[in-house]
Amino acid sequence: MPERYGKYGGTYVPETLVPALTELEKGWRAARRDPKFQRELRSLEATWGGRPTPLYRADRLSAEMGGAEIYLKREDLVHGGAHKLNNALGQGLLARRLGKQRLIAETGAGQHGVATAMVGALLGLRTEVYMGKVDMERQRPNVQRMRLLGTTVREVTQGTQTLKDAINEALRDWISNVESTHYLLGSAVGPHPFPSIVADFQSVIGREIARDSHRRFGDVPDLAIACVGGGSNAIGTFHPLLRTRTRLVGVEAGGAEGAMGAASLSRGTPGILHGMLTYLLQDAEGQILPTESIAPGLDYAGVGPEHSALKDAGRVEYTVATDEEALHAFHLLARTEGILPALEPCHALAEAMKQARKMRKDERIVVTLSGRGDKDLEVVARHGQPG
Repeated sequence: MPERYGKYGGTYVPETLVPALTELEKGWRAARRDPKFQRELRSLEATWGGRPTPLYRADRLSAEMGGAEIYLKREDLVHGGAHKLNNALGQGLLARRLGKQRLIAETGAGQHGVATAMVGALLGLRTEVYMGKVDMERQRPNVQRMRLLGTTVREVTQGTQTLKDAINEALRDWISNVESTHYLLGSAVGPHPFPSIVADFQSVIGREIARDSHRRFGDVPDLAIACVGGGSNAIGTFHPLLRTRTRLVGVEAGGAEGAMGAASLSRGTPGILHGMLTYLLQDAEGQILPTESIAPGLDYAGVGPEHSALKDAGRVEYTVATDEEALHAFHLLARTEGILPALEPCHALAEAMKQARKMRKDERIVVTLSGRGDKDLEVVARHGQPG
């Protein structure tokens, strides 16, 4: 996998991190070729993580839309409640292979923090997670889960006190502790090789979609949709489908009506953040703009560099859903299918509902339901039922 995706990506880091990134890339490439590593990963994915996840046909939701059939890729059923475990497990095994004794991570919605905490407990690795104060307050159940799993949660009070600032603090920690510590980056962002590693471990999502779609209806989906913050569940969905006929759509967070939101691909420009060149929300002087979303996992001013390249190439369409649209999708899925989704994939679900109405009844949409909604119940309750 490349260091750059067209002009995007790269390794914009202090020199002290270059040896650690080189070691990580060599270790990852060796692990990809090692049957023993792959067997252990697949075994734990199945017996501990709960894979494969099902492809569920949402009949009542589809009937309500009156168009294409909507299928849900049920990543909310993975151990821990989100797709984040796919990458955390792979990187945790890789860290142990490299002889690291400590894991650090950043988290916004808390799902990656929980996944890292679970993997740290499983593998006996000391674990610390950086999380913005704002996110800790709105995702209290996940903070409690991490602590119960033996992880230290470090509150970040700098900047906007959200995901961007948590990444900043985790990078500072890693610079000081590269010999003993693996930075288990949770999204398809950051300096090379992190975007490629995360895409590799998350591509299990798209592989299962392709396989199960052929089993269920004899072909790949007509349309696959995933939400995009940093972009890990989306790149995992899209990777195995890039060379097929499937139309691909990524959905960013639009925030409140009329706000900037966190839609870097739709509203941003190329720049450098967290060791990569990618689309960012920035001002004319290159200063990072504040972001806002009801879904903390999408509340990030940048995006993975491969998404930037896919946007420029036109292979993936990127659009925006507002907070209100995401909340409406949350309540509709709950009422029609008995599923409480996380607010992050509700953005993708909102787009799927728009698209389904415009498509034929014999066409099929797959939405990656990247997480479950118990972490968001307090937020949803505060907003009430949409009008």
